[in-house]
Amino acid sequence: TMGNWLVNHWFSAAVLAAWLGINIFLFTYYFLFFDRDERYFYTRAILGSALAWARASAKCLNFNSMLILLPVCRNLLSFLRGTCSCCRRTLRKQLDHNLTFHKLVAYMLALLTAVHTIAHLFNLERYNQSQQATDGSLPAVLSKMHLQGNKWLNPIHSNQTTVEYVAFTTIPGLTGVIITLVLILMVTSSTEFIRRNYFEVFWYTHHLFIFYFIGLVIHGIAGLVRGQTEESMEEVHPHRCAHYVINKDEYCRHDCCKDPEFGSIPAESWKWVLAPVLLYIFERMLRVWRSWQKVVVTKVVMHPARVLELQMHKKGFRMEVGQYIFVNCPTISLLEWHPFTLTSAPEEEFFSIHIRAAGDWTEHLIDIFQQQKPEMPRIKVDGPFGTASEDVFQYEVAMLVGAGIGVTPFASILKSIWYKFQHADQTLKTKKIYFYWLCRDTGAFAWFNDLLGSLEEKMAESGKADFLTYRLFLTGWNNSIANNVALRFDNATDTVTGLRHKTIFGRPMWNNEFGAVAAAHPRSVVGVFLCGPGTLAKSLQKACHQHSSLDPRKVKFYFNKENF
Repeated sequence: TMGNWLVNHWFSAAVLAAWLGINIFLFTYYFLFFDRDERYFYTRAILGSALAWARASAKCLNFNSMLILLPVCRNLLSFLRGTCSCCRRTLRKQLDHNLTFHKLVAYMLALLTAVHTIAHLFNLERYNQSQQATDGSLPAVLSKMHLQGNKWLNPIHSNQTTVEYVAFTTIPGLTGVIITLVLILMVTSSTEFIRRNYFEVFWYTHHLFIFYFIGLVIHGIAGLVRGQTEESMEEVHPHRCAHYVINKDEYCRHDCCKDPEFGSIPAESWKWVLAPVLLYIFERMLRVWRSWQKVVVTKVVMHPARVLELQMHKKGFRMEVGQYIFVNCPTISLLEWHPFTLTSAPEEEFFSIHIRAAGDWTEHLIDIFQQQKPEMPRIKVDGPFGTASEDVFQYEVAMLVGAGIGVTPFASILKSIWYKFQHADQTLKTKKIYFYWLCRDTGAFAWFNDLLGSLEEKMAESGKADFLTYRLFLTGWNNSIANNVALRFDNATDTVTGLRHKTIFGRPMWNNEFGAVAAAHPRSVVGVFLCGPGTLAKSLQKACHQHSSLDPRKVKFYFNKENF
């Protein structure tokens, strides 16, 4: 299975390996540099190895801060998809893992921030101890150099200074506290639970990234951590002169070393993040410009279980199956943009989305459209985004599996396949579709029932009723539903969905399903497509492997996990 993953995701694996490799190289290189370089001989005398830990993690923080914005530049990714349209689709598809990479970089930032903060807490403690020491040791002598003008090495010049005082009154301390708080808020509010149930909390706290970058750029300006200057190194190299710092002979005349002089390490975070920040500002300006292009809502349909369908038209809008758009309604919020999978087919005159009540914003939007005022609320659209899922059209036989909300993209795919099939499109190789729909309750997806019903009718009218075989699995049900089904078992249509194919209660037995498809198509190449949870992906991947024949002339199953 690991081998298969590497074949399908070699580009992702290469990017991941390169990213980890650069992080390890930067950390190791700068750790050894600050742990061994002679310019920091005196700094290490006070701080020990905590200096190297703080500086190495700082370099890696800069590198990851440079990367964090790039995966969320949606228009940049669309441009890259366009420019590498001649590349293999597997390569383009890897760009859809942008949010996974964004999260990995964020976790790395959190880890490095912890290392950097802990190292600096040790540094502050050691600076404090050295300032208070009166034993004539090297750290104690170095800490008293501030009394001789601008030669200071220890930023703490008073015995009354506390860690809290430094943290809240110095630029590095205060910006460090702000950056850490911002990161904690952003990481905790971006958990799956918060995103699904309190999207607004996630949305607004994520915009604290502005303070993160401002804090990061200012953080190193004060230059509290210092090293010996180049000029001083040439004059009084620590190898030759370190012992004179402690044992100054009053009567020393000619061969005595002067006191070493120190300078700040220049702030360089801005060099790392300037280009990505400018790119992101351009991205946001482009989004604003695109969002002002007029969108006409051509039709509003209210489906059962408070599901709103919006059919829209926008000049120059071109979509592919499996793509998504971002939607904003200024009446509700000027800032909030929410992603929705497109449920229309590219062959249709309009583009559509289905919105179910799942949070404050969606509830509010559905309420506005339900009021049926003479004037429609204004809708802004950005997109479409995502790699088209045209792989579905490349297989003679396709097994499509939609679980829960993962059924949404298949509305676009099924409609598009039907249009291509009707018009004898040469790009469509599909001769047979098996569609499996797993959900707890069909209430929120009654609109999908209607779509299947209309496809069923159209296929029957065209004499192509056997083109699509679908199986519905109800995984959440109670006794009243079961009794109702038992009473009406002889009806021509299903009790739960009203469709001709009967609903199956419980989960699919994938071995039986794959066995039946293999028996019906003994010499075909079957594409298996899933939009659903990872646990289901593992089961399907295993079934593909088990039911594929070793004989190249016989049935083969290829697994494709779609990320919509």
